[in-house]
Amino acid sequence: MTFAMKMAVAFCVLVGGLLLFTLNLPQPDHIWPLAQGTQLGYRGTGMQQVKSVEDLRKAADQIPDPFPAVSAEGPRASEVYENVHVLGDLSEEQFLRVMTVITEWVSPEQGCAYCHDENDLAAERPYTKIVSRRMLEMTRHINSDWTNHVAQTGVTCYTCHRGNPVPTEIWFKDEAPTKAVYAGYSPNGQNHANEVAGLTSMAANPSDVFLTGPSNPRIVPTTALPAKGSGLGASIKDAEDTYALMIHLSDALGVNCTYCHDSRSFMSWNESSPPRLTAFHGLDLVRDLNANYLVPLQPEYPAMRLGPTGDAPKANCATCHQGEPKPLGGAPMVQDYPELISAQVAPDQAPAEQPQAPAEQPEAQQPQAQQPAQAPAQQPQAQQPKAQQPAQPKAPAQQPQAQQPKAQQPAQQAPSGEMTPQQQLMQQQMQLMQQQMEQMQQMRQQMEQMQQNQ
Repeated sequence: MTFAMKMAVAFCVLVGGLLLFTLNLPQPDHIWPLAQGTQLGYRGTGMQQVKSVEDLRKAADQIPDPFPAVSAEGPRASEVYENVHVLGDLSEEQFLRVMTVITEWVSPEQGCAYCHDENDLAAERPYTKIVSRRMLEMTRHINSDWTNHVAQTGVTCYTCHRGNPVPTEIWFKDEAPTKAVYAGYSPNGQNHANEVAGLTSMAANPSDVFLTGPSNPRIVPTTALPAKGSGLGASIKDAEDTYALMIHLSDALGVNCTYCHDSRSFMSWNESSPPRLTAFHGLDLVRDLNANYLVPLQPEYPAMRLGPTGDAPKANCATCHQGEPKPLGGAPMVQDYPELISAQVAPDQAPAEQPQAPAEQPEAQQPQAQQPAQAPAQQPQAQQPKAQQPAQPKAPAQQPQAQQPKAQQPAQQAPSGEMTPQQQLMQQQMQLMQQQMEQMQQMRQQMEQMQQNQ
């Protein structure tokens, strides 16, 4: 075989191998093994997001295991412990479970002492207790009233804190020199390169402009060359401030502009992707949190927790997202902790009107169509509640919570090999906390007896 024939055979083998490799490649939405792509709009518009597979794996690995569910029955936490304002609607077991997991999420090194005085757990000190109480109210507010942004995924303390007492992504107002006023004109930090605006010379802190008040970032022109002050448009400075906010959104979510917009028509809502509407609600959500929960806490913070101008720490898009389109990869952690969604109702106190209301409506309408038979038709109505009275505690919304712990009680006493090390540690911490609570109650009783003897 001549040299030319050998080269031809080698070339054919190489081309054939490349063709076989090409045919075995994964789908275009998963560029193995480096990145994963997601198409959000029409083909050919460039509305595709590419995410590192390694980043996706890291987001999934950092989600802590859920703590085992406990019984919702028994006395309420507000009846057992003193000075419980927010989580008093939980049972004692639920209350200790939530307190234990919050410790793991927020202060794993500092422990309970980060938010409580260990000598008097009911005391209104330190300041972190007051702040954390307001944060719990804020968490329930987000999960119950802002489903147009968080949907059923929801948020927990871990969404922002992720093992840190203070979330890593918070912001303060800039110092005065970057906002100096020259001849009556405030540049808002312009002409100063800053990281928030992508190292550009635009607004140094768009969060201060759009995330603390009712400012509208939309600057869609309706006429050519609108005059300033005519109400027909915005100035170039307003456009630069909005563009700085868009850069912040892009960095906070780890996406580019086409995650929300169609590049051929940025202003068109009809051609935008669904995340644009979600982001629109998200801006309103952040304004609500800063105005009603975070900024009013300023008097409670010590000076070391305040910003250069003395303002309280505030939230922006990066506080929750931290470089991901959906925080923690969209893991619905709150589904394992319904106590952080809304106030809980004890199974033995669940109103019977909720399951009976839908059933009574057709029963009330039937007699109207059968007026002569109205009296006999009312007899089953009077007998039906009597038959259902023993089953009143089994409200549909609370039934899984009341029954699930009963099925899991034997599993909690199973060998430790059936639980992850993290769940074993959290269970031990919950038992330790319960013992401390009992010791505190015994000490209080002894002190009261000593005072009475005196």
